[in-house]
Amino acid sequence: MSILDAPLARLDGTAGTLRDLTGGQPALLVNVASKCGLTPQYAKLEELQATYGPRGFTVVGLPCNQFMGQEPGSAEEIAEFCSATYGVSFPLSEKIEVNGEERHEVYAALTELSDEEGKSGDIQWNFEKFLINADGTPVARFAPMTEPDAPHVVEGIEDLLA
Repeated sequence: MSILDAPLARLDGTAGTLRDLTGGQPALLVNVASKCGLTPQYAKLEELQATYGPRGFTVVGLPCNQFMGQEPGSAEEIAEFCSATYGVSFPLSEKIEVNGEERHEVYAALTELSDEEGKSGDIQWNFEKFLINADGTPVARFAPMTEPDAPHVVEGIEDLLA
């Protein structure tokens, strides 16, 4: 089974799967938080969406409150913050867990992949990024501090769209 078939509701509670959020396109999956020092990355994530969305790519934000309670808001509060502060147009999922016993099944598969430093396993912090291809196969993992528009991230996106 592809991770695209994993049940994953939208932020507004609409039931669905990861495939519904990605539209069956290559995607950058990011565990996001509204009250983190890395939250300004939302702006660059939105830029990626604007640049590559028309070419068949999407960013998907997966809110998570597991890191020092940095995503405490309700679905409505998260949606309002993302829209008003960063103009987020890419899809957001329901709030999920990315580590531990309640880890969402999407992240059970993603965490097997190593990042550019060879680290696999648990998510380190908010804004860890994963590129997946159109069939849901994880192809690259980027550390939280890696900016969404870093050359190697953009190159990975371009490779998926070639």
